[in-house]
Amino acid sequence: MTEERRVHQHDGSGPPDSASGTRTAMVCLSFVFAAVLGACVQTPTGEWVPIGQEPAKTTPPPPHSQAEPAPPVKQRKPKATGPMRAIWVTRFDYRTASDIQRIMANCQELGATAVFFQVRAAGTAYYRSRLEPWTDDLGGADPGFDPLEIAVSEAHDQGLELHAWVNVMPGWCGPRPPSNPRQLYNVRPQWFWYDQNGKRQPLTRRGSDEGWYVSLNPCLPEVRKYLVSVCEEIVSGYEVDGLHLDYVRFPNDEAPRGSDYPRDRETLALYKKATGKKPADDRAAWARWRTDQVSALVRDIRAMVRRARPRARLSAAVGPDPAEALTAHFQDGPAWLRNGWVDFLSPMNYTADVALFTRRADAWRQRAAGRPVVMGVGIYTHNAPAESVRQVELARQWRHGCALFSYAALFPPGAGGAQQARLDALRPVFARMAKDPS
Repeated sequence: MTEERRVHQHDGSGPPDSASGTRTAMVCLSFVFAAVLGACVQTPTGEWVPIGQEPAKTTPPPPHSQAEPAPPVKQRKPKATGPMRAIWVTRFDYRTASDIQRIMANCQELGATAVFFQVRAAGTAYYRSRLEPWTDDLGGADPGFDPLEIAVSEAHDQGLELHAWVNVMPGWCGPRPPSNPRQLYNVRPQWFWYDQNGKRQPLTRRGSDEGWYVSLNPCLPEVRKYLVSVCEEIVSGYEVDGLHLDYVRFPNDEAPRGSDYPRDRETLALYKKATGKKPADDRAAWARWRTDQVSALVRDIRAMVRRARPRARLSAAVGPDPAEALTAHFQDGPAWLRNGWVDFLSPMNYTADVALFTRRADAWRQRAAGRPVVMGVGIYTHNAPAESVRQVELARQWRHGCALFSYAALFPPGAGGAQQARLDALRPVFARMAKDPS
């Protein structure tokens, strides 16, 4: 092909014989198009179809059609006012998401300000944890919902604070070892208690076949670090208003008589390095050192909370008598308050005896020296609503509020007249507290 021929094709012109052929083809196409249109008819929608053929059926849009209405926005109730009126909700109180919704609605209706919601029992989780397996109470696997996530959302919708309640020291609870190979009792046996004879803490209560809490060893730095990590994934992963520590002590209530924990080789080496002594050399020093290890754990959790969620409050459930808590379980709650390691304490002052209740409360208030003590009230021990009202009124006089143990004593399944009478008696007290200064 010559250069001249290529130029003509590119600019649309060409030799005379090419133009004549183009005109002839266009004429032919015009006749064909006219014949096709002559055999077709145009529908009202503008569609061309052959004569005698039904047009395609279409469904016209309904007049004034509109998008699906959006679901109504859930209105949050205003935040409760006045001193704290908390309710302990145990892990036995819920199994489904609807259980949790009902719990929060009931607590709000009673006039509570906060819920202590249990999410760790003994090395098992009631939330989506990276560190610990699901509890057998929920099938040992993800139940299809996250109890803690729902609890936080529902509590806030009801105007309540949600404090995640954690059993700190227990590593397992049951008459037999856990079946899950990931559970701490199986994968970290060296983290648990061994006595002076090298025996591991029994799984059962003293003199019984019933399971009891077996404890992690807070004297080991790696155990304290792990427990801080468990607390951190809760505080950093959920919008909790607080972290509530329970069993932050030596849970040696049911240990065999004469046993002394922990006496593993690593713990004894750490004690020797710190004091230059053996446990038998100075029993008071051995007790003080173990107390210091529990307090070190609380201090480390405090530092983590300040870093991960600065506005969250840290609290602890403590023994009913401060002196006994210290000497028997190495729990020094007053020191935690003095050092600012907790924001408040909740003594488990569970008794129907008003005189005993008052003596214990006075002991705690004296040692707290004006710092917040939210008195625990064991309503499950009370035989009449008047006993519950009396103790809550005493706590009201002490100005820092109260915490009721527990939800199940207020709202048991199939609750009858006795529980309703207690609720009816407590509502006006809580209503009066709502008007008190916080």
